[in-house]
Amino acid sequence: MKLQNKVAVVTGGGRNIGSEIARLFASEGAKIAVIDMNKERGDSAAAEITSANGEAIAVVTDISKAADVKRMLTTVVEKWGKIDILINNAAISDNKTLLDITEEEWNLTLAVTLTGTFLVSKCVAEQMVQQGHGGVIVNIASTSGYRGRERAVAYAAAKGGVLNLTRAMAFQLAPHKIRVNSLSPNMVGSPVGKDDFDPNRKVRNLKGRPGNPIEVAKVALFLASDDSEFVMGHDILADGGFMCMM
Repeated sequence: MKLQNKVAVVTGGGRNIGSEIARLFASEGAKIAVIDMNKERGDSAAAEITSANGEAIAVVTDISKAADVKRMLTTVVEKWGKIDILINNAAISDNKTLLDITEEEWNLTLAVTLTGTFLVSKCVAEQMVQQGHGGVIVNIASTSGYRGRERAVAYAAAKGGVLNLTRAMAFQLAPHKIRVNSLSPNMVGSPVGKDDFDPNRKVRNLKGRPGNPIEVAKVALFLASDDSEFVMGHDILADGGFMCMM
């Protein structure tokens, strides 16, 4: 098992890519903290892991609020004594253009998608430094951070920020043996903020189909495990070849 006895925190772990990462990591021996704002989703994802003989807890957390993040960290550390892996997956999308988005919608999207990633990373990194044996952080970015879009202006800006935040974190945390990378999906599973997955959704990539969350989870496992020990500050595209067509 690649993650035996590791403790992994997965934000947005109650659905889609996040829940698939949580399940896969648990199957590889990790203890999983499923972090989600939706209690029902988080509890369901954690229960699925425990029913398969894994270890998991669900912690309801608004990652845009520092106090919530600190409470989450305390809960996880009190349960398992450490954190080895952080997957920053939680995000929301505005699905608006510059001309119709409100300031409130802009601020909320950035608060969760970018500031939330910063807050959780800072809190967990401080814990990892205190532990003294390093760790791994994987930020789930997006192809939206690389290109202009006809809508989702705040989401695109936030994910662009996540990409460069990843590089800065990698540089600053490397002396503490904390390895940081990111992973950029495109059109995987259900859209951000929605539960329904349409396998016939029209996509533009080299595969000719939407991605399956397990296909992204496997890349996240590579980045979280020792298999990628020499990969640092890098973004891996798990996009079915979408970006090479741009």
